This record gives sequence, structure tokens and C-alpha cells, in this order.
Amino acid sequence: MTDHEYRDASAPDPGTPLAGRPHSEERILHTEKIQIERKVFVFSLRENSRGRFLRITEDVGGRRDAIIVPAPGLREFGEALEAIALRAREESPAPAAV
Repeated sequence: MTDHEYRDASAPDPGTPLAGRPHSEERILHTEKIQIERKVFVFSLRENSRGRFLRITEDVGGRRDAIIVPAPGLREFGEALEAIALRAREESPAPAAV
């Protein structure tokens, strides 16, 4: 998928409450895409008239969900994510019961 496909897909659906909200012109500064199992995550650093932000889009079989993190919060967001990743590596899942 190209950045353009995600840009178009990020607009609100006509049936959502945000549909009437004016769409601000966004510029994509950097994009990274990773696939984990059946999920595709796209991390896009973007900029609009209100500032820079990270949009994280999850695509599972064509269904997309996204969260937005304002650029001033990226350091704290990254630190929290790293703490969780460290904890996940420490704990191994319990063996399946037979």
C-alpha cells in the first residue's frame, strides 16, 4: 500500500460523527510499516496546520483503526511503549494446559 492509499483511507466514513468535521490538509513527513501476524501497522509522522503528530493505523483484513499522538507527547509515548515491551520480554506465557 502506498502512503496515498492510507491518506485517503484516513478520512472519516460518511456514517461517523466526524464526517461533518472539516478535513485539514496533511503532509506526510515519514512512514514506517510493519506486519505482525495478520495485522499491518502503519506509523505516519504527519503535519497539518495545528502541528505535527503520529498517526498509528492498524489494518486487519481491510478494517482500519487509528490513534493520533501529538508530537509533544511522542517521547512519553515511546517511553511507556518501551517499558511495556521490556515487561513483555521478561514474562513468558504459561504453557497450554493439556
